[in-house]
Amino acid sequence: MATILQTKIGRKIGSAESRRLVATDHIPGVIYGHGMVPVKVTVERRDLRVALAGPAGVNTILELQVGDAKYPAIVKELQRDPVKRVVRHIDFMQISLTELITMDIPVHLTGTAKAVLSEGGLVDATVNTIQIRATAANIPNEILIDVTAMGMQDVIRLSDVVLPNGVSAVGDPDLVVVTVLETKTEEAAPVVAAAAEGAAATPDAGAAPAGDAKPSA
Repeated sequence: MATILQTKIGRKIGSAESRRLVATDHIPGVIYGHGMVPVKVTVERRDLRVALAGPAGVNTILELQVGDAKYPAIVKELQRDPVKRVVRHIDFMQISLTELITMDIPVHLTGTAKAVLSEGGLVDATVNTIQIRATAANIPNEILIDVTAMGMQDVIRLSDVVLPNGVSAVGDPDLVVVTVLETKTEEAAPVVAAAAEGAAATPDAGAAPAGDAKPSA
C-alpha cells in the first residue's frame, strides 16, 4: 500500500525562492516520469520525514497528492545541504505499479559465522546496496543475507544471493557481495637471543683495536 504525501503546486522558481522555502521547513521538488510534463511542487519537511519513516525508508512507494491528481512515485534523488545536511531539493519519479522498475536496495547480513570467528576472521559486506528489478508491489525493504554457514575461504557472489519472488538482481553475477577478512596477526619472533649475540660480537669500548697494539720496549 502506497504512503500518501501531500504536495503544493505553483511555487516560484529561482535560488532565492528555494532558500526561502527551505528556511521555512518547506522543500522544493519536482515530479517527472514517462509521458508527463514535469510538475514543480513543494512538500513540508515534517510530512516528508513521516512518509519516509517506515522500514522502506527512501524506497517507500508514495502516492503524491498534487492538486486533484494523484501520482504513484518514488524518491529518485535527495539533494542535501553540504554543511547542515538538511534536504534542500527532492526529485520524485512517477512509476507504474505494474511495470518493472530498477532500484538500489540496502544489504544487511544475518547470522553468525562461527567457523570464521574461531579462526580469527571477520565477515564483511563489500557492497552496501544491491540493484534489483521488480514491480512496485514486490520491492523489498532490504536484502537479508545469511552468513551462518560461511568459512574462512568462502565468498558470496551476486548469483548466490536469494531474492524474494518477483525480484531479480541487476549486474555482474560474479560480483562479490560478502567476503571474509583475516584479522589475526602472527606474533613477532623473539629477538632476545639475536640481541645478545649482537652484543657479544661488539668489541669492548675501552679496548684498543688489535691493529693498534704498541710494540714492547
